[in-house]
Amino acid sequence: MESRITRRELLKRLGVTGIGLMVQPFQPLFSRETTMRRRKIPSSGEEIPVVGLGTWIQFDVGKSESERRPLREVLRLMAKEGGKVIDSSPMYGRAETVIGDLTADLGIADEFFYATKVWTTGRQAGISQMETSMRRMRRDTIDLMQVHNLLDWQTHLLTLKDWREQGRIRYIGVTHHTVSSHSRLEEIVKTEDIDFVQFNYSIRTRSAERNLLNTAREHGVAVLVNEPYEGGSLFGAVGGRKVPTWAEREYDINSWGQFFLKYILSHPAVTCVIPGTSNPEHLVDNMGAGYGRLPDEEGRERMVDFVEGL
Repeated sequence: MESRITRRELLKRLGVTGIGLMVQPFQPLFSRETTMRRRKIPSSGEEIPVVGLGTWIQFDVGKSESERRPLREVLRLMAKEGGKVIDSSPMYGRAETVIGDLTADLGIADEFFYATKVWTTGRQAGISQMETSMRRMRRDTIDLMQVHNLLDWQTHLLTLKDWREQGRIRYIGVTHHTVSSHSRLEEIVKTEDIDFVQFNYSIRTRSAERNLLNTAREHGVAVLVNEPYEGGSLFGAVGGRKVPTWAEREYDINSWGQFFLKYILSHPAVTCVIPGTSNPEHLVDNMGAGYGRLPDEEGRERMVDFVEGL
């Protein structure tokens, strides 16, 4: 029977959870003596940190303090640990509003790189939705606006290009979260003037390695990676096992989360990975993947062999 262990349960088995969870503010698990690794957005040369934050499900909460407290701490720690990219969407319910409220409450709103999406059909509907997103996130300018899941993408790209010229948005892109979309994304990367492409990629779901990642790199398009943990199922796959000692010794990997993220980040086409979480402890662990050594090609193959052998 397939294990359904969660990340929290896995950390508990390994004796990691509980550190600081009962104390506010949460204290990072690891000291940071350097800055997080950064990579360039090819179209501009601007550098962004390689680990960001996804907000699907976790940030769709109400106004109560009990719901928002851990998310406020996630954002505070993200800024402290060197993260910058926050990815959201109108599809994510109240997430955009929560991001806008909490970053303003913390007084660190200008420290982040805000990415959201247009997710509707029709030119005017798209314009109205994007204006609403900007109000919800409390931004006069959005750093990255993306066409969510390629919905009416040809219509919206025309608007996005116009808004980029006007300075209302800084970068534009397209997204999807399924392997079946990769060929369409690749064609758009080849034929359209976009800055970013976002798609799913993980140590077990490596379809993007066949063409899409290299195509993005060849055409100067930045890559955001979603679904890095395959909805959490990767933690179930490793069960209660410890991270192999060679991974810690050779690549500064201290957890399974970092193992999975560093595999992704070791591909040179990847600009930033955006794991989602509402847990401050997990956030700090995720940020840790942006520090230390990354595996080379031999190390990547060893990581794949290890996971496939479980």
